Amino acid sequence: MNALAATSRNFRQAARLLGLDSKLEKSLLIPFREIKVECTIPKDDGTLASFVGFRVQHDNARGPMKGGIRYHPEVDPDEVNALAQLMTWKTAVANVPYGGAKGGIGCDPGKLSISELERLTRVFTQKIHDLIGVHTDVPAPDMGTNPQTMAWILDEYAKFHGYSPAVVTGKPVDLGGSLGRDAATGRGVLFATAALLQDYGKSISGQRFVIQGFGNVGSWAAQLINEGGGKIVAVSDISGAIRNPNGIDITSLVKYVKDKRGIKGFPGADPIDANSILIEDCDVLIPAALGGVINKENANEIRAKFIIEAANHPCDPEADEILSKKGVVILPDIFANSGGVTVSYFEWVQNIQCFMWSEEKVNGVLKTYMTKGYNDVKEMCKTHNCDLRMGAFTLGVNRVARATVLRGWEA
Repeated sequence: MNALAATSRNFRQAARLLGLDSKLEKSLLIPFREIKVECTIPKDDGTLASFVGFRVQHDNARGPMKGGIRYHPEVDPDEVNALAQLMTWKTAVANVPYGGAKGGIGCDPGKLSISELERLTRVFTQKIHDLIGVHTDVPAPDMGTNPQTMAWILDEYAKFHGYSPAVVTGKPVDLGGSLGRDAATGRGVLFATAALLQDYGKSISGQRFVIQGFGNVGSWAAQLINEGGGKIVAVSDISGAIRNPNGIDITSLVKYVKDKRGIKGFPGADPIDANSILIEDCDVLIPAALGGVINKENANEIRAKFIIEAANHPCDPEADEILSKKGVVILPDIFANSGGVTVSYFEWVQNIQCFMWSEEKVNGVLKTYMTKGYNDVKEMCKTHNCDLRMGAFTLGVNRVARATVLRGWEA
């Protein structure tokens, strides 16, 4: 089941639990606007290359639409639609005043030079500048993009609308980016995991963790969990996978990855088959890479007691059912990885007020939001007698539905 089908299925199940009117249910599912543009740029060798860009604006009942822009060869309308819808529910679960959007360009950023990426970003911005804005739609970085990409969008947008730092988040700090934003999703994963474990009489300290993916989210989650006393026993990235039952030295691994651009060959752990990372023996499994990695083929072999979805849609619905029967507790993506969008909201607020926060304040307020979010999800679980995924979906869908009805949009 692809991401769009799975997200829509979860939405419909939440809508049934909430008893939503069928017309309201249908209107909440249909995107507000879908944009598809052609982006043609001159390459460094003088030839022309064309790429297709997308921006799906799903819902704005609760505020400006919000969502990342990803550069990846497999970007397509279904994926962007699914992630835009997911952002609508995620911002509502996080209780930040946004709706959901997502964008992307079908390209391989690794095969483009810095100057080609800049030209592509600027052309894409020229095509969508009238459809984004501080109070309309606020993009952010995603897979294949970064603070520099946001700086180019900010600059190109300014040519049409004047300097507006709040038009994008995840910017470099020198251009109004928030302190703490780089680590925000990983730190949010830490706070979410701590809240879940506390519910079961446990803490980060003493638990054994496996992390699939060592990009921005996975590496920050690993560092912060390690600082909190957790033991990281296995890690993987695109270059391979490693294991050390006594715990991997994460500080040394971060330095190694920075130098070698991958964990392969790290001397402080043994290499293992990357396909086995998800079934390694551990207490907590954190998939922080691609979607759909936990499915009916491998769900029965998973040995973790808790799964924290740091990636978007890492568990298929079929896997959910298998894992539920095994007693595995899953903390869903629309809550677990919402630390990034929450600190993006803090950045937007700082830009609008022209008043920047300290990193301590950013991290402290993030902890407050994540802890409150977990408690809100648990309340919905009790109300509807459901698991954490449906608790999160009913929480998010209910907040968006209420805003839609209050604005008179339900017809």
